[in-house]
Amino acid sequence: MQAIARPLARAAPKHVRYAGSLSVWSAVPAGPPDPILGVTEAWKADKDPRKINLGVGAYRDENGKPYVLNAVKKAEEILVQQNPDKEYLPITGLPEFNSAAATLAYGADSAPLQDKRIAVTQSISGTGALRIGGAFLGRFYPHSKTIYLPTPSWGNHTPVFRDSGLEVKNYRYFDKKTVGLDFEGLKEDLKNMPEKSIVLLHACAHNPTGVDPTPEQWKEISDIVKEKSLFPFFDMAYQGFASGSTARDAFAVRHFVSQGHQVALAQSFAKNMGLYGERVGLFSLITADPEERARVESQLKIVIRPMYSNPPLHGARIASTILRNQDLYGLWESEVKHMAGRIIDMRHRLHDNLVSLKTPGDWQHITRQIGMFSFTGLTQPQTKALAEKAHIYMTADGRISMAGLNASNIDYFSESVSKAVKGEL
Repeated sequence: MQAIARPLARAAPKHVRYAGSLSVWSAVPAGPPDPILGVTEAWKADKDPRKINLGVGAYRDENGKPYVLNAVKKAEEILVQQNPDKEYLPITGLPEFNSAAATLAYGADSAPLQDKRIAVTQSISGTGALRIGGAFLGRFYPHSKTIYLPTPSWGNHTPVFRDSGLEVKNYRYFDKKTVGLDFEGLKEDLKNMPEKSIVLLHACAHNPTGVDPTPEQWKEISDIVKEKSLFPFFDMAYQGFASGSTARDAFAVRHFVSQGHQVALAQSFAKNMGLYGERVGLFSLITADPEERARVESQLKIVIRPMYSNPPLHGARIASTILRNQDLYGLWESEVKHMAGRIIDMRHRLHDNLVSLKTPGDWQHITRQIGMFSFTGLTQPQTKALAEKAHIYMTADGRISMAGLNASNIDYFSESVSKAVKGEL
C-alpha cells in the first residue's frame, strides 16, 4: 500500500508560538521601584559634571570613590599565602569568625560569652542575620509573633520580618519638628506595648535618621524593656563606623546584656570593613546555659539549611583574619576611626556652611546626628528642585548619605541647599 505523502510540520516562529495563549506569568504585576535604586539611576543618567549622588549607602573616600581598607588588602595577602581550599563551610559558618565577631560585639569580658551561653551563626551580612532571627523567633519565641520597629526604620526591616512570619508594628522614634529623637513618645509606646512583645532596636547610627539615644537614655530604655518583659532584638550594622570606637558603638548591646536581657543581635561587616559584596554577618542569641545554646544552634541549622545551605567563605576569612591578628586589628581600628572621622568632619563643614550662608532654620541636628546617614529636614519639593536644578540626588524624604560629601563638593552642595530652602534655586 502506497504511503500518503504529508507535508512536514514546521515549528512556529517565536512571535507566533504564544499567539492566542497567555504566558503563565501574565498576571504578575510590576513591583514598585526601589527608591534608592531610582536615585542612583537618575544620577547615572545625568551628564552634568557637578552631579552628586547622596542616595547610596556605601562609604566613599575623599575623592568620591569606593574604598577598600588596607587591613582588608593585607588580610587577603595573608590568605593568598596560606593557599586555602574552597570547600563548603558548616551550616553555621566559619567557627573562628563566629567567635571573633561575637567577642567584638559583646566584649571579651562578657559573662554570657565566657560562660559559653551565646548561640551564634554566620549569616549573609546583616540582612541575612535579621532574616534568620525573624524565622527563628517566628518558630520558637513562645510569647508573641509581633515585632515593633521604630518610625522610621531601615526600609528592608518590614519585608524581612513580614516574610519571616512576624506581624510588624511601629513605635515612635523620630521627631520631625526637632529633627531629633522623640524620646518621650518612644518611652510611652514601649510602656504601652503588650508584655513580652519583640522590639527592634538600632544599636548605633540609626538608619535612616542618624539619631541615637544617649547612654543615659539607653539605660532608661533598658529599664522599660525589662519592666515590660519585652524581647530586645538589636540590629548593629555600624559598629565602629558611627563614632570611630567599636566599644562606644556597642554600648547599648553590652548594657542590655549586663542588665540580664536575653538579647538577639544581628551584626554586619559591610560598612565597618567595607565588605559590602562579600556578605559577612553574624546572628546571635543569649541563652541560659551551654546545653540550651546547643539546642538553639541545632534549630538555627534547621532554619538555615533550606534557606541557603551555608554561608560564603571568602569574606568570613577576611574578617576573621583581621579580628584575630593584633596588627591588622589595630590597622582596621585606625581606618574605621578615619572613615567615621571624615563623615563627622563633613557634618561640621555642612553645618558651618549653612549657618554662614544664613540658611533659614536650625541646622544643629546635622552635627547631633551620627553615622552614615542624615535626615536633613529638607522637604520633598526642595529635594525635587535640588535634583532637577542642581543635579543633586537624594531620597525624597531628605535623607542623605554623608559619605557622598567631600572637600570637592561640600561647598556646592551647601550653596544649593541654602538656595533651595530660600526658594531661590
